[in-house]
Amino acid sequence: MATRRRALESAAALIPPDPTLDDLREAAAHCQACPLWQSGTQTVFGEGERGAAALFVGEQPGDQEDRVGKPFVGPAGQLLDRALQEAEIDRTKVYVTNAVKHFKWIAKGSRRIHQSPNKGEVTACHPWLEAEIALIKPPVIVCLGAVAARALLGETFRVTRQRGQFVPSPHAPWVMATIHPSAILRIPEEEARDAAFLHLVVDLKQVADKIASPSP
Repeated sequence: MATRRRALESAAALIPPDPTLDDLREAAAHCQACPLWQSGTQTVFGEGERGAAALFVGEQPGDQEDRVGKPFVGPAGQLLDRALQEAEIDRTKVYVTNAVKHFKWIAKGSRRIHQSPNKGEVTACHPWLEAEIALIKPPVIVCLGAVAARALLGETFRVTRQRGQFVPSPHAPWVMATIHPSAILRIPEEEARDAAFLHLVVDLKQVADKIASPSP
């Protein structure tokens, strides 16, 4: 039993040899490496083309993403679309995914309320993200929020201190962390919310510059 439990603590054994993105998506659809498969409607894998100009990593799918099966289609995704447009980044030319591929939530009446994944859940799902990055080989990676940043840049990384800065990473020539659009949506004051959105756009304009000239 102990051996079986260890096997389910990481998706590494589920990665197909020499996979395509479609191979990864099909394999991930059956992933039970952590308990979140029991509460999520479905695996929400990344979306985009191999050779994408940039790869954006969020935390996990939300309620709408879980129902539809695609990343960044809910309110946070719509805000990201707005920010990408203002930064002059073509959403169809980037790859979007999450550090965790299942929706973690608790019920509150008829609503499903987001719960942040824990370290074990992020670790269990990490082989999928590593496989996506290895296939796409993006020149630029953008971590949206603290969970994604810690997954790729280490537990000591703090978005509050280092957002908008390109930092060294083995994953891509240019790697940056910035605020997750969902965090902007949770800001109650309109003026502060607008300021946070503009700050996100400023960060993404740096990404646009690197997409245009990706050489370090």
